[in-house]
Amino acid sequence: MSEATAAKGEAAGAIEPVPAADAAQRPRYRRILLKLSGEALLGSRQYGVDPDFCAFIAAQVADVHRTGMQIGIVVGGGNIFRGLAAAAKGMDRATGDYIGMLATVMNALALQDALEKAGVPTRVMSAIAMNEIAEPYIRRRAVRHLEKGRVIILAAGTGNPYFTTDTAAALRAVEIGAEIILKATKVDGVYDSDPLTNPGAVRYERLTYSQVLAQRLRVIDATAVSLCMENDTPIVVFDLNKPENITRVAAGESVGTLITGGSPA
Repeated sequence: MSEATAAKGEAAGAIEPVPAADAAQRPRYRRILLKLSGEALLGSRQYGVDPDFCAFIAAQVADVHRTGMQIGIVVGGGNIFRGLAAAAKGMDRATGDYIGMLATVMNALALQDALEKAGVPTRVMSAIAMNEIAEPYIRRRAVRHLEKGRVIILAAGTGNPYFTTDTAAALRAVEIGAEIILKATKVDGVYDSDPLTNPGAVRYERLTYSQVLAQRLRVIDATAVSLCMENDTPIVVFDLNKPENITRVAAGESVGTLITGGSPA
């Protein structure tokens, strides 16, 4: 190839082939959806948001982001308000759920602040319009943010009462084309009973969607599992509190419990 041709290619922004060594370091997934419960942001507190724990999460998300992986986050609001618990005490269920959605927006803003302090460009997108503090959730705009290398935090659930943030995570994952849902919890996977009350509880390495539904394993909402099953979106349930677990799961390591449509291990 002549020097003139080479110069022309450079001027046109020609992309050189990726060396084999670099190709081997490509991220395991192109796009992921991280689901955080509101309680995850409590840290050592009894109520509200722990800035130190937000920074702990943000540092791991920043590590994943540097690999070039596209990241969406759905956060719950249980550290501030739980609509279902309020409904059990007599509050109208829809009203309680709307208050819970507002709590998720508060958490999203706190997490956005932590991520941007970690050097990660972040956009909060809300299913309920509140233009002064968050963008409205529009699927095409969300995907465009991801393509531009921004992390998106999808707040306010689905925007509808009677749906959990687990269901919102499944819905948003399908909408934005995420390859997997990473569900961060307080335990290191899915058990046959509550490991916090039953020391003999058995942890599963792998499960199918059908097993989760048939055995009523409540680690994730049944509606969310059904939606993932219909769209063949795998879920990994893992312990958020262990250092580097978000990074490890995003890299494809065997951490926690994998829920898919295939045969269990």
